[in-house]
Amino acid sequence: MSVLARFAVTALSAVPAVGAWAAQSSVNLQTPVTAVATEIYDMHTLMMIICLVIFVAVFGVMFWSVFHHRKSKGAVAAHFHENTMVEIAWTVIPVLILLGMAYPATKTVISMKDTSNPDITIKATGYQWKWGYNYIKGEGEGIQFVSNMSTPQEQIQGRAAKGEHYLLEVDKPVVVPVGKKVRVLLTANDVIHAWWVPALGVKQDAIPGFIRDTWFRADKEGVYRGNCAELCGKDHGFMPIEVHVLSAEKYSAWVADQQSKLAATKEDPTKEWALAELVAKGEQVFAANCAACHQADGKGMPPAFPPLDGSAVVQGPKAEQIQTVLNGREGTAMAAFGKQLSDTDLAAVITYTRNAWSNQTGEAIQPAEIAAAHN
Repeated sequence: MSVLARFAVTALSAVPAVGAWAAQSSVNLQTPVTAVATEIYDMHTLMMIICLVIFVAVFGVMFWSVFHHRKSKGAVAAHFHENTMVEIAWTVIPVLILLGMAYPATKTVISMKDTSNPDITIKATGYQWKWGYNYIKGEGEGIQFVSNMSTPQEQIQGRAAKGEHYLLEVDKPVVVPVGKKVRVLLTANDVIHAWWVPALGVKQDAIPGFIRDTWFRADKEGVYRGNCAELCGKDHGFMPIEVHVLSAEKYSAWVADQQSKLAATKEDPTKEWALAELVAKGEQVFAANCAACHQADGKGMPPAFPPLDGSAVVQGPKAEQIQTVLNGREGTAMAAFGKQLSDTDLAAVITYTRNAWSNQTGEAIQPAEIAAAHN
C-alpha cells in the first residue's frame, strides 16, 4: 500500500462517519486497476480529507466565535488595525498546505506522462461518433478495427428494458494483456474527442491534426468501460470505450484469431459484386455507421441531417455521392468516411442507399470505383 493510501486509511478510520460514507457511496471514483489510477484515487481521498479538516477548522472557529461573543452575553468588539503574527500565520500556513498538496499532484502527473518503453502501442482515432483502433507496435501489430456502440436502438428509444451496460457497450472492444505497458496514441478525424477510462487512470484529448499520447498498465483482468469526455456533437453520449484486459495466453489467442480473420476477409479490390450482395452488406454498414444521423428509414433529422430517401444526391450521379461519402461536406455535419471504412464497405453502403426505401436506381457501385475515386 502506498504512503498516500496508508494516510487515507488512517485518517478515514479516525472519522468513522466519513469512512462509512466512503465505503457505501456509489458516487466515488471507480476502483483503480493501474498504479496511476491508484495514485489518483489516493490523492483524491487525501485532498478531500485536507478540505474537510480545513472546513471543520474554519467553520468551527467561526461558529464558536459567533456563539461565545454574541451581543446577548454583553460581548464588546475589540478595536485593532493589524496583527503582524496573524498576517504571517494566515500567509505561511496556506502556502505550506498548498506545497503539501502540490507534491503528490506533481508526482502523479509526471507518472501519467511517462509513456516510454511500452510493450504495445495502439493508435486511437476519434470519429463522430465512434473510435478507430490500430495496433501499431508489439504483439498484435497490424490489427485494426472500428468500435461502435452496440446498445440496441430499442433500448435507446425506450421500446425495451435497458441492459446492464446501457450506452457503455461496443461491438469491438480494445483488448490488451494484463501487466503490460500499453501506450495509446490519440488523434481525431473531425472534432476534439477525449479517451477516458477512469479505472485505468486515463483521460486524454484527441485533437484533429495532433498526436497526443497516454499509457496504462492494468494489474487485473476484467472489462473496463469509459466514454468520450468532450462535447463532440449530437451523439457525444453514444461513443463509449470498452477495454478487455486478458491473461497473456488469452491475449495471444485473441491476436491469432484476429489475424486469421483479417487474412480470411482480405478484400480483392478487383472483385465484381452482385447488386444483391452489395445491398445486403451495405444495410449492415449503414446500420452501424449512418443510421444514427440519417435514421433507419432514411428520413434523416433535418436540417442538420438531411433525408437520404428521395435525396437528389443519392438519386443523382454516383460520382457526386461517392465524393460526399469519401470526403464529407465542409460546413455540415457530414463526416468523411474515406479513412474509416474499407472500399468494399463504402461501395456497399452507397449501393444500399441508392437502392433502399424509395430510391431504386438499380446501380451497383463496385470497390474498384471507390479505389479510383481516392486517387
